[in-house]
Amino acid sequence: MPAPAENLRIDPARLWDSLMEMAKIGPGIAGGNNRQTLTDADAEGRALFARWCEAAGLTLGVDEMGTMFAARPGTDPGALPVYVGSHLDTQPTGGKYDGVLGVLGALEVVRTMNDLGIQTRHPVVVTNWTNEEGARFAPAMLASGVFAGVHSLDYAYGRRDPEGKSFGEELVRIGWKGDEPVGARKMHAYYELHIEQGPILEAEGRDIGVVTHCQGLWWLEFTLTGRAAHTGSTPMGLRVNAGLAMARILEMVQRVAMDAQPGAVGGVGQVQFSPNSRNVLPGSVVFTVDIRSPDQAKLDAMRADIEAGAATICKALGVGMEVEAVGHFDPVTFAPELVEAVRGAAERLGYSHMDLISGAGHDACWAARVAPATMVMCPCVGGLSHNEAEEISQDWAAKATDVLLHAVLETADVVT
Repeated sequence: MPAPAENLRIDPARLWDSLMEMAKIGPGIAGGNNRQTLTDADAEGRALFARWCEAAGLTLGVDEMGTMFAARPGTDPGALPVYVGSHLDTQPTGGKYDGVLGVLGALEVVRTMNDLGIQTRHPVVVTNWTNEEGARFAPAMLASGVFAGVHSLDYAYGRRDPEGKSFGEELVRIGWKGDEPVGARKMHAYYELHIEQGPILEAEGRDIGVVTHCQGLWWLEFTLTGRAAHTGSTPMGLRVNAGLAMARILEMVQRVAMDAQPGAVGGVGQVQFSPNSRNVLPGSVVFTVDIRSPDQAKLDAMRADIEAGAATICKALGVGMEVEAVGHFDPVTFAPELVEAVRGAAERLGYSHMDLISGAGHDACWAARVAPATMVMCPCVGGLSHNEAEEISQDWAAKATDVLLHAVLETADVVT
């Protein structure tokens, strides 16, 4: 397919204004956003996005998981669409760009096509996936997982948040349960734009990350059962201390991840004590171990070592242990032809670039199971993400969206 003309650029100010307007919905307490999935703020953000899509002449479809698909027609009625998108939901203390840049960057691509009167043989579909973050309803990338056949619809609807509310009930409550069967749509290709969420691009002074692979992941949820007892009057030798078991497991996870270097990470970001009182030893502790690697064998070996080590620790302390894998995807190799389209776009535009392996999971990981897929990344300040202080520059956002525009146009096959 012929490459788009080198002078094609998006409107940087319009993209930035859209990002700032969306950031007003579900504001955080420190400059970021709290727009968790299926909340009232999520519904408000979806409504704004839908209005923008309508204004751009796009036709909106919504599937039974609430994923939004805004289509710009192609000239060939039989040609499969090129899908472009990410997610609008955020972490509880999330930034203004994680996910959102990918959705609004995709919208900016079609706005630019409209401005310039560009037609493509393949339709282009701007996508907002439901519950990418997994902050409220685990696992992450839930809707794209159902789309790819990894999860069943019943499984997704039955997921519950910490307050016991189900995904299915909340989807209906906010009014965004669609009629389309999940996964019925077929893709010609899938592109996703995202901030790096790491420090490499900024440190290397590169404008664009050409994402070749994505790390695999296991989320292992441990439930440890001890005996709740007074911290002051219970002798040390008579305690069944689930908190102590957790502490030793956390240290063991660190050791396992360090022993698996290079190319492996592991840690714990969420812990729930019960009864969570200052002077009561916990009767139970629930926490999730997050391990990742681009190497399948290394990833699975880490899981086995952690589960075996945790069992040994708990047995020595008389603590009960259950473990459930609440999130998983294998390492992903993205489609070489789309990776080359991204790399070629960066080179034509004169933007510095480098190959990257994504350290985080994305909807593109599941989309890659059903269609050729890849990602474009831009730097973020200090590599900080999943934090209200997350920051990017307007220039970074514009350059990455320029690359997205060129790659999408090449794959969608420009007619005029």
